[in-house]
Amino acid sequence: MKIVDVDHLSFEYGNRRVLHNLNFSIRQGDYAVLTGENGSGKSTLMKVLSGELESAKGRVVIAGSDSLTAALHRIRIGYMPQNGTSRNAFFPATVEEIMETGMYHPFWKKWAVKDKKERICRTLEEMGMKDALNRRIGELSGGQQQRVAIARAIVNEPEVLLLDEPLAALDLKMRKDMQMELKEMHKSLGITFVYVTHDQEEALTLSDTIVVMSEGKIQQIGTPIDIYNEPVNSFVADFIGESNILNGTMIKDRQVSFAGHEFECVDEGFGEQMPVDVVLRPEDIYIFEPSEAAMLTGTVTSSIFKGVHYEMMVQTPNGYEFMVQDYHPFEAGSEVGLLIKPFDIHVMKKERICNTFEGKLIDATHVEFLGCTFECKEVTDIEPNTPVKVEIDFKDVILEDNEEDGRLTGEVKFILYKGNHYHLTVFTDWDEDIFVDTNDVWDDGDHVGITIAPDKIRIIHA
Repeated sequence: MKIVDVDHLSFEYGNRRVLHNLNFSIRQGDYAVLTGENGSGKSTLMKVLSGELESAKGRVVIAGSDSLTAALHRIRIGYMPQNGTSRNAFFPATVEEIMETGMYHPFWKKWAVKDKKERICRTLEEMGMKDALNRRIGELSGGQQQRVAIARAIVNEPEVLLLDEPLAALDLKMRKDMQMELKEMHKSLGITFVYVTHDQEEALTLSDTIVVMSEGKIQQIGTPIDIYNEPVNSFVADFIGESNILNGTMIKDRQVSFAGHEFECVDEGFGEQMPVDVVLRPEDIYIFEPSEAAMLTGTVTSSIFKGVHYEMMVQTPNGYEFMVQDYHPFEAGSEVGLLIKPFDIHVMKKERICNTFEGKLIDATHVEFLGCTFECKEVTDIEPNTPVKVEIDFKDVILEDNEEDGRLTGEVKFILYKGNHYHLTVFTDWDEDIFVDTNDVWDDGDHVGITIAPDKIRIIHA
């Protein structure tokens, strides 16, 4: 049974849209994790779910109550916001006083329950904090403050508990311990958890269902196993776990080409000679001494012990690089063979094969798009001032170190390594993305100039 239902939800801060037409549901009793990079809209979504932000468009139903129209829905949920445990060491409030604030309902203008003390003591006991009732919150350790913050969120016995990056401020060991405690708490309480994290490992560890977000949009929803083994696009494959992601061509059903070789696979329905993305998890590539069994050969360029396995980078003779994880190391400089089994190759439909923009032909040799006028090859079959479609291959977009050297400027905001080059997403001044294939190394957040040669711009009738 659904307990959270989000239908065509959008939200804007001023003129900037942060959430784009979200649609998903969460089952009663589920442990759902919202994950994605910083700025993907996770925390904004949580604030809308909690009722803290109420000017959204669309519909959000939690436990039968519409959060966008009914303020009283808040009594059905517990909410722990970001920095919910941040306390000054000299903050004078006691744990009991902190707990009491979670029992006051601002819309009813009164305490939500009469048996406050009994309810508080019972909840603290469930959290292993029964002796902390009269202690000052600032005297507690980070882990203890964490438990109090969660206890405050559940003291009203909500049907849904919202947790926005609750472990972000803890050190690694404490975070691991709290992850297990939260799993046990979820089982014992029997309520629905909706949990936000940007930590991919945390998302895989805790969740029954993962919702992967990017740029205010949902990229994929599924179980941890589905998300890991069957990512729908390169963003999900790159974000959830380590991946080798390469350009490929689907030759026909069950046969794909990448890294200069043809391989058997299990995927079907992509058509023939279709561009695709290929995902290989590092642990699914077999590495061994060179032999006739090898599908690929290469040289180990680095070998690092990761605590459980070794992570090795292997360079093939034709310039492709693979990350391989194995329990047995090969030293840097070693010649090795690689083998990839058909069911370990995951083929994905490409999201795009070139840049495409709406534009306008100014005259025979000039076209306007992305807010700028560019020189182009002479166009003889389209009248000036006519709307057109503009296409540019990824490799034909040139990035400049100096913004002043570009026809327009932008900011690098996503970098995807494709085995022998980088695929970049650059957010332009025109608030549109342009995609770039390059061998140059750029950093996330770099400000760049953008140039495009006239003969690389294709003009097509709109």
